[in-house]
Amino acid sequence: MSGCGGDSSSNDGDTTTEKDGASSTTQTVKIGILPDTQGGGDNVAMHPMKAVLDKEQALGVNIVIPVGDLTDHGTTGEFEQWTSIAEGYREAGIEFLPLMGNHEDSYAYSVEWIENMKHYIPDDAVHMAGAQYLNYYVVRENVLIILLKYYNLPIAFQWIKDAVNTHRDDVEHIVIASHDGLIGAKYGETREMIVEGTTGDDLLLNQWDDIRAFFARNDIIWVQGHEHMYQRSVITAPIYVDPTSWTEEEGNYRIPQYTQIASGNASYKGYEFRYGERELVQRIIQQKMNTMSNGSTAYDANASVLTFSGPRVDYESWFTEHTIKSNEDGVKELAEPDWKLLDRFSRTTNRCERVVYPNSIPEGTRPVMYLDSQYISNDCQGEDGSIARMVAGTNNTFNRLESRTRDMELTPGFSRAQSVEDLMRLSYQFLFQYNQPWTPNLNAENRVMPNGGDSNVLDIPETTMDLKEDVAMSWLTSDGSTLSDILIISGTQNQTGTYSSAYGAVKDIEADAGLPGSQPDGSAKTAHSLPDSASKDWDLATAISDRYALTFDASDNLDTAAATLGIMTAAGWEAVTPEGCVVEQPFDSSFLSTPPVRESLCDGSPLVGFDSDHGQRWWVVLEQDAELALISR
Repeated sequence: MSGCGGDSSSNDGDTTTEKDGASSTTQTVKIGILPDTQGGGDNVAMHPMKAVLDKEQALGVNIVIPVGDLTDHGTTGEFEQWTSIAEGYREAGIEFLPLMGNHEDSYAYSVEWIENMKHYIPDDAVHMAGAQYLNYYVVRENVLIILLKYYNLPIAFQWIKDAVNTHRDDVEHIVIASHDGLIGAKYGETREMIVEGTTGDDLLLNQWDDIRAFFARNDIIWVQGHEHMYQRSVITAPIYVDPTSWTEEEGNYRIPQYTQIASGNASYKGYEFRYGERELVQRIIQQKMNTMSNGSTAYDANASVLTFSGPRVDYESWFTEHTIKSNEDGVKELAEPDWKLLDRFSRTTNRCERVVYPNSIPEGTRPVMYLDSQYISNDCQGEDGSIARMVAGTNNTFNRLESRTRDMELTPGFSRAQSVEDLMRLSYQFLFQYNQPWTPNLNAENRVMPNGGDSNVLDIPETTMDLKEDVAMSWLTSDGSTLSDILIISGTQNQTGTYSSAYGAVKDIEADAGLPGSQPDGSAKTAHSLPDSASKDWDLATAISDRYALTFDASDNLDTAAATLGIMTAAGWEAVTPEGCVVEQPFDSSFLSTPPVRESLCDGSPLVGFDSDHGQRWWVVLEQDAELALISR
């Protein structure tokens, strides 16, 4: 059986959608993300760049977004190197939508940039006034794609809102790409412009809540470079800014958050993880860094693809390791890259979401701030009246990572913060969760601390973090091959029990304790015993989710006697389990560990039941992401 992101008839080709009673056919849009490619010494990192583009071309992309720092010093020679590689893919039909990073901004600025990149920016691009070739957008099928110059989010936010509002009724998906991000991993404009910002420089400060609320309201997918590590996280939004976003009349409840993707690396350097998770506004879903230092033995090259088809988006991110430090080293491992799937999700615009926390929350921690490790949800309703609900399971298989100690500084009379206590206040107001029994910080007892030797320095101690899962239940209307709408479950199968240092060195989550002070009570996170199914491998081909259960209620007008619960496989729709193996009784949570007795012929087949006591209800126990629907027997 294939889970979400596997072979599916809805992933490729044209998609017919219904909107306002009219049918239309939408071509699939596949967007590849090309991370930073600067190579050092006035060179582009040609070997990783070509390897990433080869992978994305093989995955069928028709658009590539280079997310800035194409070059190291913005020289003519570097741009010639970059275009000598890109041109072949453009001639093969791939459209490039480049954006300016800090290395182009610092060295080349608009002269070299415009001279070399205006030929790649499409003629139908709509440019921001005063920022032509720097901030622009295009519409491709049902996707609005907005490209921003480095550090331009607060400058361009009103223009972004105008662009989104202009096209909101014409598109189903919005991608915003920039070199850096609002929150970031190593960097982040919130830390740089607000917490460590200059007094009186309030442009981002005054828009901080509005940006997050607007992005969440419009289901933005934010992609960026700059970090030289891979990270996917969700950024939370304040619902009080736009309370009408979360009404029952608008359909299924979707958490007020948006997706942020730091796309990784295609260069000859890698950064360690500084500062850690910004718990107040950020939940990290997947992260991998490789620095070729301090126990890390390689760099990563990352290739990520967003596939838009009607209301659906499928995402895959791949990595390969290499030890190349310059173009002169030769192609080495990247001649035949060993690509492995690192991250994925599938979802639609009609979905329900849960952030599922790892089962490492200290006993006695108050159940606040969504601190829940159970696969349990509210009803999630399809347009045909079908209802799905997660009813049991615990997140015992999760990844763990570390950050290194860093600091933040202030300059009295210049910085926004006028004292280290003021800098602490800003840190807890905009980035980190203040640790109290009623607001526990699961990453540390003291997330920030005054530096003992310098009254103007604030320390952010190293700590150990356990990753979360962004679990989505999404609905697609039936394409005629099913008796019900189609349920897509995504996010349960993305972590395998890896543990890495801040530099990317491998650690063992079952043997190694976390860093001191990484629990809310000041102790260290303990080693965690994984289920036997956990592979501790970055390759998601090895991933098996923790066992969980869900119910699937048929609509009132469906004839259950002619239906069974089906799952999408590489061969198409098939019954989840043979008809004679369906258990005729309500679900009980004990079935996760002790299933009911079935005929011997059912050994090895998934556990499925039909519960007539609760109407027309099927239930199933799974260990994977899946696409489910009711199909004919």
